[in-house]
Amino acid sequence: MKLTNLFLSALLFCGASLAHALDVKPFSQEALAAAEKSGAPVALHFHADWCPTCRAQDKALQSLKSEKGLDLTVLTANYDTETNLKRRFKINTQATFVVLKGQTEVARLVGDSSVEKIRGALKAAL
Repeated sequence: MKLTNLFLSALLFCGASLAHALDVKPFSQEALAAAEKSGAPVALHFHADWCPTCRAQDKALQSLKSEKGLDLTVLTANYDTETNLKRRFKINTQATFVVLKGQTEVARLVGDSSVEKIRGALKAAL
């Protein structure tokens, strides 16, 4: 019985720590709408597979995933196909982050793959 309780406690602890971390997932209009409606912090990463800066930004995001206190979602939008989204946010180049707190833009980062700069832009929504 004690072993079961210990196991359940460990699962709850792991689940709680995962719930409060940077989450990177593909863009969907539904995910963006939900974040905007709830006022949750969310970032859009306008990414192109052919872009070396975008790939470097992906590596930076991966290194930030385990950072405590960076509790938001990054939605990766395809720069080549998400034309309406690019128009809405006035995006002129790939490798762009738009950081939102609800519907309000709080930071924008263009062409920078520095972990420190990306962290700073993302934290602007927290």
